[in-house]
Amino acid sequence: MGLANSLRKVASKSISKFGGTVTVTFVTASAYDTSSGTITTSSSSDSVKGVLEDVNQRDVNELVRAGDKRLTVAAQDLTSTPETNDRVLIGGVTHQIVQIETIEQDNTAIVYVLSLRV
Repeated sequence: MGLANSLRKVASKSISKFGGTVTVTFVTASAYDTSSGTITTSSSSDSVKGVLEDVNQRDVNELVRAGDKRLTVAAQDLTSTPETNDRVLIGGVTHQIVQIETIEQDNTAIVYVLSLRV
């Protein structure tokens, strides 16, 4: 566990130094309204630093398209684990998370690499 904690700290420090500010909004379903047939949601947000880059052509697959972006954020800086129903706000533009890659050590998340689409 000592190595994983050290890697989490290094990842957070490096991304904070080189990354830009983004807002990750965690969306959770809270209740189903039987009369309207809708699900109400609640959300919470974390403002963190992240490193944004274009998707490489070799990363394009059935989920990830050309033109998508990849955002790397330190797991230590987030209050929850990101999911595909969550959103990321970058420069006033809201992005949908289409794929999540977790880089881990000893079953401890170090960074999340999020594939994003406008």
